[in-house]
Formats: sequence, structure tokens, C-alpha cells
Amino acid sequence: MPKPEWLSDPEQLRAPWRQKGTALVEGQDDAVALWLSAQERAGLDIVCDGEQRRRHYIWGFIEHLGSVDFENPAKKKSRGQRYSEETAAPRVLEEWSWTEPVLLDALRFAKARTNRPVKVTLPGPMTVSDSVYDEVGGRSDADFAAAYATLLNKEARSLSAAGADVIQIDEPCFNIYTDEVKDWGMEMLEKSFDGVSAKRAVHICYGYGTEVVLKWKNANTDWSHYDATLPLIADSSIDQISIETAASGVDLSVLDCLDGKDVMVGVIDVGTEEVEPAQVVANRIRHAMEHVSAEHLIACTDCGMVPRSRRSAEGKMNALAAGAALVNRELGA
Repeated sequence: MPKPEWLSDPEQLRAPWRQKGTALVEGQDDAVALWLSAQERAGLDIVCDGEQRRRHYIWGFIEHLGSVDFENPAKKKSRGQRYSEETAAPRVLEEWSWTEPVLLDALRFAKARTNRPVKVTLPGPMTVSDSVYDEVGGRSDADFAAAYATLLNKEARSLSAAGADVIQIDEPCFNIYTDEVKDWGMEMLEKSFDGVSAKRAVHICYGYGTEVVLKWKNANTDWSHYDATLPLIADSSIDQISIETAASGVDLSVLDCLDGKDVMVGVIDVGTEEVEPAQVVANRIRHAMEHVSAEHLIACTDCGMVPRSRRSAEGKMNALAAGAALVNRELGA
């Protein structure tokens, strides 16, 4: 969710915090409470803390595992060079370790303020290894991901034991390195979820609605990535798969292989401020139901709404729930 102005510059990824110490903690608590309330008012069935305690969905987790230099990044070829030849990558300055849960207090805070199922999101092994520069061991992305997956599993187990209803691992890189997903990406995903009793979810999208991502999407003609990744997930222990369909050219027949899985179908475009009419959302859901049974379909957004205004994000949540309600009434639900 977008950060309120009391936390950081709105509508920006990785914006610095405007508060420090106790004031920052209180501000984050207020922001989480605000977005939990907004989700409930909109009518969402599964809620989250909106990642209000993280400057970035990756940074806000890995900074608790060991020393990482975010201010003096290295240059690295990442994200398949979709957006640039090289990307600024935070430098890993020491071997990471997991000594205590990172997001446990945040989960408890959210659970205490809602009666609805709570989802917790975690950055996945392939995406993290692609996003950082390993200055300690100089490991390959596969080797770094293996070490990280061990730590991620400890976090996922602790959150599951503490009552997280859904634990979602975010792996946008699964839509980039499709050969690597087969070679080692799925193994690392399964390793991250080993022993986790909460619902296991994975989110695979085409990125936030930022200018550089939108430029790539508008020029892209190949949307076949799910053809490679979804059959692998169909044969895995993953319970739920979240995909992007509203702002991509994905042929929804690719969902046919996920029979029996819960499919979170992105029916909200996060790359525009425009709030979709409920009927547009409902039509997208109906289209998805040609390939996913109603009892296994969960309507959701394509990706996170950090770059959106608060007005737009709230409107899109309302549209999401309203569109789903239209279809549910047709189904007699």
C-alpha cells in the first residue's frame, strides 16, 4: 500500500523514512491500522499490513539478516536487463544469519486488530539473489539463494506457528529467468516453505506500476513466461498462486494447468491512477472463471500499489471488492 505522508514521500519506492526512533514506530503502527481499516471497509476477505514497516518489500526484510549497504550500491546485471543494462544493487557486507523472527511483532499487531485472515509477504530466494551484490562470498545467484532460503524458511516457520493465515513469497523473477526456475528456483521455493502449515502462496507478477516497468510492459510482446512456470507450480506443494492479468497480455488459458490450486488473479491494474468500474473488474473475473473454478478463484490486484496515490489505492480496493460482489451475486453466493 502507499505510505502516508507522515511516514515517507508518497508514491515512491524506497523513499526514506521521515521519522526516527519511537516516532517512526508509532507512525508505522498508525499506517498499518489505517490500511487494515481501509481493507475491511472495502470488503476484502484477506488482509495484510500493507508493508508499512518496510521502505521496500525486499529491503525491509533483508536488513534484519546482516549488514547491507543500501547507500553505496554496486552495479549488477539484474532483472534480465529488462529495464537497464545494470541496476544498483545493495551490497551484502557480511554473512547473513537468522536469530529471531523479523516480522513476528508486525504479525501480532495486525492479528490483534482484525478478525479476518492475515497474509504476510516475504521476498523470495530467486528475487533476492538477483537484487543484491554478494560482496562477502561472490556466490552465484543459485548458491546465494540456497543460503538465503534456509533463513527464509526459519522466518516462515515462525510466522506460521504464530498464526499467519497465509504466507506469500514474492518471486517476480519467476517471470524472467524461466530456465532457472526449473533448474533451481522451484527447489528454493519449496525449501523456503518446508514445515510451514499456513497456506503457502507465491506471487509472480510483471512488476510495480512504475515508469520504467510500464515502459517495458508497453513495448513487450512476449507474455509466455507463465507457460513455463505455472506447470511447475501445479506439481508443487504451493497452495495459492498470484498472477498478473489485468495489465499484461497473458493468455488466461495458461491457468488451465492449475486445477485444484487457489489462483489469485490480478484483476486490478496497478500501473494507473484510474479506478476501474466494478463492472470492468467483474468482467475480468468472469473471463478468469473460464479457466479457474469459482471456489478456487481469489480476485486480487496485479501487484502492490506503492506507487499509487492513497485515493487511487483505496478506490481500487473498493472496485476489487465491488466487482467480486457482482460475480458472487450471479453465483448465488
